[in-house]
Amino acid sequence: MFTIQKYVCASSLEEAYELNQDKNNKIIAGMLWMRLGKGKVNTAIDISGLGLDTIEEDDEKFSIGAMVSLRTLEKHESLNSYTNNAVCNAVKDIVGVQFRNQATIGGSIWGRFGFSDVLTVFLALDTYVELYKGGIVPLSKFAELKEDNDILVRIIVKKTPIKVTYRAVRAQKTDFPVLTCATSIINGVVRTSVGARPGRAKLVIDNSGILFSGINEDSITKFTSYVADTIPTSKNLRGSAEYRTHLAKVLLSRNLEELEGLK
Repeated sequence: MFTIQKYVCASSLEEAYELNQDKNNKIIAGMLWMRLGKGKVNTAIDISGLGLDTIEEDDEKFSIGAMVSLRTLEKHESLNSYTNNAVCNAVKDIVGVQFRNQATIGGSIWGRFGFSDVLTVFLALDTYVELYKGGIVPLSKFAELKEDNDILVRIIVKKTPIKVTYRAVRAQKTDFPVLTCATSIINGVVRTSVGARPGRAKLVIDNSGILFSGINEDSITKFTSYVADTIPTSKNLRGSAEYRTHLAKVLLSRNLEELEGLK
């Protein structure tokens, strides 16, 4: 059973931060996964009144508040136009509309869940997180960190010229994914993230230049093998390590073919 002793609707980020320094207190975000767990929270900290539920856009970036719902991401025309609907495709099968109306991007990114479609797709973009005390750091770096008592304020997606696509395998619609894969081309460099390994998503960038000379059948085979060797998989009730590695190669291959317009 999950119990809360006290509820506080924070009036400022500073108040929320100070309360969050007690390890027995928690930022609740959408509280959808938290409530399924066990334990006692002394003080549940609600930051929904701090104006973090909007997506702001300018010529250089999208600034997505931590309390923006997954449903808002799914329906945001400009963000999905920029990502060729990759963001919509990543979130549209997460449980159901009622769930996505409550689940937040902040909770999804902060949790760094192994099954997270959200973390997978944003890793493939030119994405940064803004932390209240920690400042702005690349999402790829943040994803590797352990949880602490800072507060995630917003997600920043730079408007770098990009091609991006997203694929996932599920046993059935709305189920947890067996494997997720997002692939992008930013400034001519391919980057891909693989999640639901079942560990948290990891990013691989083609810094070695396997695809620099072009995306074709031979270079796709080499790059998918490189990614499979770089990103480890393991087993759980949804699939074996070998199956996930095979899926990673297949999904990445299809992503690359789509980005290059080969199929």
